[in-house]
Amino acid sequence: MEKRVRFKSWWLPAALLAPQVVVIAVFFFWPAAQALVQSLQQQDAFGTSVEWVGLDNFRRLLADESYLASFKTTAIFSVLVAGLGLVISLALAVFADRVLRGASIYKNLLIWPYAVAPAVAGVLWLFMFAPSIGVVSYALRQIGFEWNHLLNSGQAMTLIVFAAVWKHISYNFLFFLAGLQSIPRSLIEAAAIDGAGPWRRFWSIVFPLLSPTTFFLLVINIVYAFFDTFAIVDAATEGGPGKDTAILVYKVYYDGFKALDLGGSAAQSVVLMAIVVVLTVIQFRYVERKVNY
Repeated sequence: MEKRVRFKSWWLPAALLAPQVVVIAVFFFWPAAQALVQSLQQQDAFGTSVEWVGLDNFRRLLADESYLASFKTTAIFSVLVAGLGLVISLALAVFADRVLRGASIYKNLLIWPYAVAPAVAGVLWLFMFAPSIGVVSYALRQIGFEWNHLLNSGQAMTLIVFAAVWKHISYNFLFFLAGLQSIPRSLIEAAAIDGAGPWRRFWSIVFPLLSPTTFFLLVINIVYAFFDTFAIVDAATEGGPGKDTAILVYKVYYDGFKALDLGGSAAQSVVLMAIVVVLTVIQFRYVERKVNY
């Protein structure tokens, strides 16, 4: 029998939902509505002169080659951040789950990066890879590899990808580790008795049972790559060299706060929000089918 909770009056469930509804309305729907309205306007930096221009801001975006190029940059960056983040954190979680002696020490060390602010993570990796004083760049020069992310766009992309993956890897690690610890040991032991090797046990038993966790982290990592990596890009490369690492969220900031194109920046934020919503819907519509609950 399915159990359902029934409230005798309407005000109690309304009171329980009200705080969350207020937070969502104030911090999501209201800013989103403002961005949508501003994307249809053209105004000066101080907001003293406002002119309704309709869809002209969106037309200018579609004619801007640098903006269209940022789509490719964002796609490459997001795939690398989400893919590497999930693979590396899953491997670390598997190894940490098998450690018996000093397991708590390893787990605490792997969680620490999540406490670092994104801007601090960007500055940290910037100093490590600085062409003149960086420890890592010095080591690379010793083996004959010249590192200069200020001039090489591929190296600049590598830098922000590494910084973004390192910053978020603790979050993924926690969920993967919790998922691994929730898998009944009897299933793995039974497979081992039947002669299944470590790889066969992982791909046939462990990974399918981790599919809900993996799907959740996939959605979270895509959103993280699109939005939460702004501070890392701003601190590490500032979208350079040129605009080769200017992902969409950084371009929204640059055009709005530095170029003072408020209408164009609002239009970009609307497009970015629409892209993330569409990607999330696609993931829930198609990818979730392969999830085993």
